[in-house]
Parts: sequence; structure tokens; C-alpha cells
Amino acid sequence: MKKAKPSRTPDEPAAEYDFAGGVRGKYAAPYRAGTNVVVLEPDVAALFPDAKLVNEALRGVGKSIRLQKQHTAA
Repeated sequence: MKKAKPSRTPDEPAAEYDFAGGVRGKYAAPYRAGTNVVVLEPDVAALFPDAKLVNEALRGVGKSIRLQKQHTAA
């Protein structure tokens, strides 16, 4: 016969999760310094199914901007 699981509220973590010795935000600053997260609007995100395609598109835009600057500076 199986033992009944102790009841808990949905907002209460399970007993096996013990964060008593945890430090809040310990990795927040290094993570923020090493990442550049951009949140796309849903309609734009629908055009790009993965990060690789977003990066390729932005590289193309960047190349166009550089070429335009070169032609206007000359």
C-alpha cells in the first residue's frame, strides 16, 4: 500500500526543496553582465523560430547600415 503524500498548499514548495541556506541574487550581477537579452514582440518572434535566424537577420541589417554609412561618408 502506498503512503499518502503530506498535503500542502499550491504555493508551498515541496519538502525536498530546502532553500534555507540560499543567497538571493547570488548570480544576478554576473548573469546580467554576460548576457544581452532582448524580448521580441509576439508578431516579430513569430517570424523567427530560433535565435540563429534572429542573429542572421540582424547581421544583415548591420551590414546594410555599415554599407550605407560608407557610401554617405564618401
